[in-house]
Amino acid sequence: MNKINGYTEEEAKKLVEFISNGKKQGKTLSGLFDSYAKKTGRAKGSVRNYYYALLRSTGDDKVKQLLSGKELKAEKILPFSEEETDRILKEILTQKSRGVSVRRAVLNLSKGDDKLMLRYQNKYRNVVGKQPERIERLMRECGLKSGADEAQRRIEEEINGLYDKLAASLKEENKRLTLLIKRLTDENALLRLQIKNNL
Repeated sequence: MNKINGYTEEEAKKLVEFISNGKKQGKTLSGLFDSYAKKTGRAKGSVRNYYYALLRSTGDDKVKQLLSGKELKAEKILPFSEEETDRILKEILTQKSRGVSVRRAVLNLSKGDDKLMLRYQNKYRNVVGKQPERIERLMRECGLKSGADEAQRRIEEEINGLYDKLAASLKEENKRLTLLIKRLTDENALLRLQIKNNL
């Protein structure tokens, strides 16, 4: 059987039917992705990604036929404004400074909305990769230590930890050698005494 975007035609048809029926019942896409993932044993993100890839395959006649009459469309995503981007990034950075992972921070920020979570996560990664100076500025505005400061602190902590381990190890080795020298000195004294007594 031919495959459509990695799914068999039968799998693609089942997913389209499932989503189409669910939408008619007023269910959310996020909930439908979750339900379909549980039903099929696939990851929710994988189902979501496949669904959107399928909707973007408008040049494929089989996909057109599959989607015909289903009224399924990818919702238009409005880009974040600069102010929204800064607000989102500040929130993620603040949570991250408290030990929260980026993934958990975007989940908290999106209030469980998978699509929004993915957008927040992509925006964060994009800015971190392409505009590190913006991240540094936002961290300063939030009163957070910069990534460079944090990296320096971690390196210093690791060096101090290694120094403490080395010092403790040397202390133990010194104690062991001191005991060994004492034992050898005692044994030497005993041997001298035995030799003296045998003469």
